[in-house]
Amino acid sequence: MEIKVKKLVPEAVLPSYAHVDDAGMDLFCLEKVVLTPGQRAQMRTGIALEIPKGYVGLIWDKSGLAQKYGLKTLGGVVDSTYRGEIMVGVVNLDSKPYTFEAGHKIAQILIQKIEKVNIVDVDELSVTARGHHAFGSTGK
Repeated sequence: MEIKVKKLVPEAVLPSYAHVDDAGMDLFCLEKVVLTPGQRAQMRTGIALEIPKGYVGLIWDKSGLAQKYGLKTLGGVVDSTYRGEIMVGVVNLDSKPYTFEAGHKIAQILIQKIEKVNIVDVDELSVTARGHHAFGSTGK
C-alpha cells in the first residue's frame, strides 16, 4: 500500500517506522511545545496524508512517552477523505512539565482497513455467559 504525504512546511518530518515490523508509523512534532502538568495541547505535524479509500489512520500513544512521562494522546481518527494537517492532541498527566522539541516523536499512526457494518434495530440481543457484567466483572 502507498500513502501519499504532503509536507505543508519544509521542516516537517515524514512519518516513519522505527522498526521494520512495527504496526504504527511515528509522527513528529513540528515546533517546540512545553506541556505543564494537566495541560493539553494540539500539536502540529506539518504534514497532510492521502489515506486510501476503505482505510483509516488511527493515532495512538507512543508507549514510552505514556509510560515514562504520563503523556496521553487525545482522540485520533483520520478519515480517508481528510486532507488537512495532521494534528495530535496530547495531555500531560504527570506532575512534571514535559518539553517537545521540533522533530521529536509525539504519537504513532496505524493505517487500518475499515469494516463497514449494517445497523439492525432489535428488541433483544443474544444471551452470553458474561451478559451485562461490565467493568471489573472478571475480578482482580
